[in-house]
Amino acid sequence: MKARGCFGSVGESVKIECVMAKRKPKVVLTEHLDEVCAEWLAERVNLVRQGHDDIEALNKQLAAAEGLVVRTYTQVNRKLLAAAPKLKVVARAGVGLDNVDLKACKKAGVRVVYTPDANTQAVVEYMWGLIADAVRPRHYLEQYVPPPKFHELRQVHVGRQLDTMTLGVLGMGRIGRRVAEVAHAMGVRVLYNDLLTRRELKLDDDEPSEFVDKATLYKRSDILAIHVDGRKENKQLINAEVLEQIKPSCVLINTARGMLIDNDALVEWAKRVEGEGGVAYLDVHDPEPPPDDYPLFGLPNVKLLPHLASRTPEAMANMSWVVRDVVRVLEGDEPRYPAV
Repeated sequence: MKARGCFGSVGESVKIECVMAKRKPKVVLTEHLDEVCAEWLAERVNLVRQGHDDIEALNKQLAAAEGLVVRTYTQVNRKLLAAAPKLKVVARAGVGLDNVDLKACKKAGVRVVYTPDANTQAVVEYMWGLIADAVRPRHYLEQYVPPPKFHELRQVHVGRQLDTMTLGVLGMGRIGRRVAEVAHAMGVRVLYNDLLTRRELKLDDDEPSEFVDKATLYKRSDILAIHVDGRKENKQLINAEVLEQIKPSCVLINTARGMLIDNDALVEWAKRVEGEGGVAYLDVHDPEPPPDDYPLFGLPNVKLLPHLASRTPEAMANMSWVVRDVVRVLEGDEPRYPAV
């Protein structure tokens, strides 16, 4: 009896394993991946771990690399591609592609794959946690509190009810849409602005979110949630002109990109609205990590967080499984989530 061939009907996983057994292409990993996913990849390729911050060492590893797996901080640009003449695929373990020059990759004949929906649930949950922090202050009792103090706390910690508020969503992509869905479930009115039309966004006919222009969005939002991408046109999208338009009591939340905020303008806004309820929650920063002279440090109504929105085991594993598309490309198959 003849042995079944590698390309029989035993499924894609066996096909991949058979091909990779013949020759293991070199793949460079520059940032952290979920270890289960990294080990899965290492069984199928010659996986080399090399940090992105040592450029000379990275370039040496890239010289023979056919695959490159990155996360947030590795800049995949023309200079890097020039050091990787054999490169076939770049994998971004994440949603955004701001650190990958797609045009340069396409020109070089390099496929780009990513995980567009990997962290949506994690970011949406995190967003609503921040919103709750902002509008429903809580005080934990760690020891006995005398009755007068107890009743004083009940008077001081009075929140705002969400169904009396308007949520403005700037960017109605995967995450913005899910944030809006949760808002509707809690009776919150939702306004949104996006470059795409409702049809292009594939919004359902009964989707209750209302499209408005940016000026209206800024003026009427009690909570402004930023969910746009990092294209160069969006740099400092939230600038002094915009901050003049938003309510002094607005809750501004950015879990998208640090470069979307004009830091100096936000400092002036925060100082101006401190006594009127205005507050900003920033999970992302420009630069990142923020340096010791970051102008937003020390402002009581600017809450800075260390880029935690997608930090759940499930989301990190989902992003790390981009390695499946790395193997598909190297094996000659079409990836499931191509960007280029």
